[in-house]
Amino acid sequence: MQNLNTPCLIAGSFLALMSTTGCTGDDEITERPNILFAISDDQSFPHAGAYGTRWVITPAFDRVAEEGLLFYNGYTPNAKCSPSRSCIITGRNSWQLEDAMNHIPYFPAKFKTFVEVLGEHGYFTGFTGKGWAPGDPGMVDGKPRQLIGPVYNELRTEPPARFISNIDYAANFEAFLEAKPEDEPFFFWYGGYEPHRAYEFQAGVNIGGKQLSDIDEDEIFRFWPDNDTIRHDLLDYAFEIEHFDSHLEKMISMLEKEGMLENTIIVVTSDNGMPFPRIKGQAFKLSNHMPLAIMWPKGIKNPGRIINDFVSFTDFAPTFLATAGINQESSGMEPVEGRSLLPLFDDQPGAIDRDFILIGKERHDLGRPDDAGYPIRGIITHEYLYLVNHHPDRWPAGNPETGYMNCDGSPTKTWILNDRRIKGQSRYWDLNFGKRPYEELYDIRKDADCIVNLAGEPSYQDTRKMLRDKMTSELEAQGDPRILGLEHIIDSYEYAQPHQRNFYQRFMAGEEMRAGWINQSDIEKEIIE
Repeated sequence: MQNLNTPCLIAGSFLALMSTTGCTGDDEITERPNILFAISDDQSFPHAGAYGTRWVITPAFDRVAEEGLLFYNGYTPNAKCSPSRSCIITGRNSWQLEDAMNHIPYFPAKFKTFVEVLGEHGYFTGFTGKGWAPGDPGMVDGKPRQLIGPVYNELRTEPPARFISNIDYAANFEAFLEAKPEDEPFFFWYGGYEPHRAYEFQAGVNIGGKQLSDIDEDEIFRFWPDNDTIRHDLLDYAFEIEHFDSHLEKMISMLEKEGMLENTIIVVTSDNGMPFPRIKGQAFKLSNHMPLAIMWPKGIKNPGRIINDFVSFTDFAPTFLATAGINQESSGMEPVEGRSLLPLFDDQPGAIDRDFILIGKERHDLGRPDDAGYPIRGIITHEYLYLVNHHPDRWPAGNPETGYMNCDGSPTKTWILNDRRIKGQSRYWDLNFGKRPYEELYDIRKDADCIVNLAGEPSYQDTRKMLRDKMTSELEAQGDPRILGLEHIIDSYEYAQPHQRNFYQRFMAGEEMRAGWINQSDIEKEIIE
């Protein structure tokens, strides 16, 4: 397979942006593109208008898709905020990132980010909202390291509902553009805090003008009940996505007004799945499957196309370096695992040459003895999802007695827990919070919600073994310490924030915890066997 990481090997329309003298570095680029990277916080595929979801109104996302590319198979390797964002900025899978494979980590000094590289090669960089977080980025010259550039969060506005951020994302982007030197290209990270929890209950209906009937029956995932509580929760989530999209719409208008849109790459995606039970922080298809649209009027051939190729978040870094004419091997970055998307921009379907995606996780949130994680490794093909739960004795969403803390508090979560309390047992509780077997196998062509585990079915044993062998060999080649038997190294990585450590022991000893960490209604009075 050809190396897609160097700009010399890309073809077609992008070559028109480069001089004929060669492509050994950014000095030969005649007009390097600007980059606007817009990432919402906790939004799942297919929750955008361009995918046909009519109860989420996203004109900005839809415009990017219509005037660019709409991706149907974009995936994050790790469905949690900081490890997902670490994959984006390094081009490496989370199991290749040492401490940064976890949530709330120390970011290792050895991993240079593509934004830092762009800054070293003449790009004006910055971000608004949520950048790389949460965690400790480290220090440079006595100051916090700027993994994605300086922050632009000074300008504020009145949010439309409680819990929506008061950061005026669009106004801060305008301030960034005003500060940018005229002759420099830019990279800007727009990191919305929406639709992260918490939500103002019924804001979708009371403020957004939505109706419970907007959601079709088949749009309620089968591991949740279909009732008014869940529908309100979904519409409140949609209302927050629309707030994120409204600021993106303003940013696009600014670029258009300033004559900069033609040569700006705009990427719109999210970091992990929606903050609902069994999705965010887990490793099912809905956890890692992301909305993704990319436009670049000057650099994408035949816009309006749908892309079915598998795309990983590790692909963004090599793509941006290639468009800037920067040789990755001499950039100072650790070797990237991702592949440049430029062949897709040049209308070469299948050029990414990838027929599967690897996913996984280690330690996410608080709430297990000794800060233990819930390690998973998985492989997704167009037909199947195969998972290995390396410690099936542990609770996948966190321990019951500390509130299942790898699942954000929500009306949906509370309803499911109360259903079990009232009835003594609950199918919904089993699917969302119960323990899982060592192996799981799902036919996602007809079971995208991953309800029917086929791992033990005799007729699926060849498929199970083929996927397990493929996953294992790929992870071994990538140096995954979990697969190489180095679990003790992973377990040595600490939370970056001291008050996060040993949460379970401190909580069980009666220590009063910070407000917002625990929803008392989520705590089980007795451990469920």
